[in-house]
Order: sequence, then C-alpha cells, then structure tokens
Amino acid sequence: MERTCQDLENCYSTYVVDRLRIKDRSAAGIVRALEHEIDHGRLRSGDLLPTVRRMADQLGVSPVTVAAAYRTLSARGLVTGAGRRGTRVTARSQALLALPDPPMPEGVRNLAQGNPDPDLLPSIKAALGKVPSKAGLYGRQSCLPDLADLATRSFAADGVDAKAIAVVGGALDGIERVLAIHTRPGDRVAVEDPGFPNLLDLVTMAGLVPVPVTVDDRGPQPESLQRALAQQVAACIVTPRAQNPTGASIDAVRANELRTVLSGHPDVLLIEDDYIGAVAGVGYASLATSGTKHWCVARSMSKVLGPDLRVAILTGDLYTVRQLTIRQRIGTGWVSHILQSLVAALLQDPRSAQLLDRATRTYNSRRRDLLSTLASNGVTAHGVSGLNVWIPVAHEALVIRRLLDGGFAVVSGERFRLHTPPAVRITTANLQPGEAERIADLLATDTRALRTLPA
Repeated sequence: MERTCQDLENCYSTYVVDRLRIKDRSAAGIVRALEHEIDHGRLRSGDLLPTVRRMADQLGVSPVTVAAAYRTLSARGLVTGAGRRGTRVTARSQALLALPDPPMPEGVRNLAQGNPDPDLLPSIKAALGKVPSKAGLYGRQSCLPDLADLATRSFAADGVDAKAIAVVGGALDGIERVLAIHTRPGDRVAVEDPGFPNLLDLVTMAGLVPVPVTVDDRGPQPESLQRALAQQVAACIVTPRAQNPTGASIDAVRANELRTVLSGHPDVLLIEDDYIGAVAGVGYASLATSGTKHWCVARSMSKVLGPDLRVAILTGDLYTVRQLTIRQRIGTGWVSHILQSLVAALLQDPRSAQLLDRATRTYNSRRRDLLSTLASNGVTAHGVSGLNVWIPVAHEALVIRRLLDGGFAVVSGERFRLHTPPAVRITTANLQPGEAERIADLLATDTRALRTLPA
C-alpha cells in the first residue's frame, strides 16, 4: 500500500509539472507558472502541490529554488504549508478570480455580505434635485469645493489635520493608489490579521508581501506591530475603528502605544482605512503624528450613504495627496462631479444627519444583542464596534453548515485569516428581533465545532 501511494504521488507530481511547462526554472519562473495555473482555475482551492523535493527532481533544479518559490506563493496568500500534509492552494487564491457569489438558498437569511441596512441609508431622491442638470466639462477641480469643505471639517472634528483632500472611487481605490505611489512589487506591507479579504487580496495582486499584525479588541497589538516593522516593511495599513472582521476599535491608550511604536519608523507609509465612517458607533483615534513622513486616511461613504455611490474622501500628507491627484488625472481623471454633488447634498441634509444618528444607535444595539445572547449561551465572540461579530471556532465548515441548515448564511474566517485561528464572521447590520437567540441556540448545540484549538 505504501508503494502504491508513493507511485500515485509520483504520477501526480509528474502530471502537475508536465502541465506547467516551465521554461524559466528560476524561483520567479516557478512562481509565475503556478500563479498562471491558479489564475486560470486549473489549480483550485485545496489542490495539493508536489513536495519540494519531487518538484525539484522533476524540474532538475535545487530544492532550495523550489522552496523559495513556495515561500513567495505562501507570502502572497496563494498557498499554505501544512507540514507532512504538504503545500496546498488556498481559498484566497480562488477569490482573486473574482467569481460571483453563488445564489443564496431560498429561505436563508444572508448575514454574510457585510452590507449596511438599506432602511438606514438616506434616500437620494431629494438630493438629486441639488445635482447640476448638466454634466461638467474638462478643466474643473477634481474635488468639488463643497465636498472638500465638508470633508475637511469632518476630519478636523476627529483630530486629523486635513491640509489636502482628494476624492476617490471607494476606500480601496484610494489605498491602491497610495500604495502604488510609495511601494514596489516585493515590498513588505504590515496588515491586520485577521483582516479585510479585499484589502489582503489587493496587497497580494500588487505583488506586495503581507506581514501579519495580530489584533485584539483594541486594535493592532503593539508588540506584533513592532515585530512587523522590524521586517523592513514599506507600509502599514490599519483600521482605527470597526475593524473588519473583528470589530476592534483603537482607543486613546492603544493609539498612544501604537504611535510610540511607529515613531521609531518614520519612513513607513501609514494608511488608515476608515471604511465605515461615523456609523462605527465609536470615536476616531488617528495614529499619524507630526513625525509621520507619509500617511493617509481613506474615509468611505459606502456604509453611511450606500455602497453604490462608490465615493470615498482621502486626506494625507501633501506629497501623497498631490501625487495621487496627478496620477488620477492621467488615468480616470476624477470621480464624477455628479456623484460628488450628490454626496455633498446628502451630507448637508438635516434628515441625513438624523438618519445617521439612528443608524449608529441601531447598529450598536443589534451587534450588542448578538454578543450578549452568545455570551449567555457560553459562546465567545468579538465586536466592540461596527457591523460584524467575529466568533472563534474549531471547525469553520461545521459551524457554517449548522447555521446554513438553521437558515443563516455567514462567512468562513479562512478568507480573513493569515495565521490566526479559525473563526466565522456574522454581519449584524440587518439582524432582526429574535434572530440572535436562534443563532446562539444553533451555535451552542455543537460545542465540538465551537471549541477553539489550543494555542
């Protein structure tokens, strides 16, 4: 039987290598070939790669070369090593194919997508009357003065010195542009672990190497950030409040601790992703100081006014914002002035302010309701702010299946994690009365699936 298994492994290894047709047998060439297979769906999530030695034997190269290629793929989140169980393609790699979400089964509540509650978003109907009746022409300012003024005052209220303002097509659009200004492929970037999958994918697609920083309820842990910065990272990306997926929020004490750590690395680009804005339910604590050479804050309107507007406000040091504006002008030109006018009108409408206050209170109530109900059933969970609750588990697939059978779709933590233990994420933005109790009952009935793995 052992020989049969070994023969099968040899055949599989030969098949994979033959299919790759690797001409460049350097580590970089092996990486490109494997990425190509993953990008085209021929290597899928869970597929086993040949062992380092077998791949090296088949290619006629040193095992050191193959090991270096596997390390690069692992750093980019495309494969993961599991000791004697080998190296396998990760779920993250398939997410990079941008496949559409499968249809939701009938009768299942979608608590997976992370959307705000549509009933708590302002209607654009009245604001449309304040939008110019004719489209603008070339030569206008990229950022409309009314919106720039609103943004400046909003940042100032949170202690952010907004000397320059840019408008981008969402927070990730702004972050991608800023990374392109300050980093090059192969650079290391400190990211939260767990963190927002799209951001982790963005870093990977840019050819950057994510360096994980562990997160607790108060945000990035200073010791972990210090270790990441010691690895010569070029940039650091943090979520000051309502961190996705854990709901972590940086308080004043933690902010001072993180500023102290960052002060020893003034050349590291600091990016603050305020994707949720005012509906986070907590205040804002910026990490940028006068000693921070390059920094930016990207503040999205998606959770406040609606994801379909695709507008975010960005501020930062003068060099970064100026370079972003120049590059934007060369490419897309600007974010539609029609959209900017609509956002400004919505932000100035007193009814929007009232709805925003209601949304903040409602989101807080729904999230806390689930947390307290889970706690009363002996289930540990995290979510001090924002729209999500993060629940550590031992077996993600078992928990997801149990909840789906009970009528709730949630997200596997695998897409969010680099090195942190398994968990699931539940979006509470649209949680209805009685659902917290049903979810807690479903989770509490299977302690084997919930029991967290030993450290």
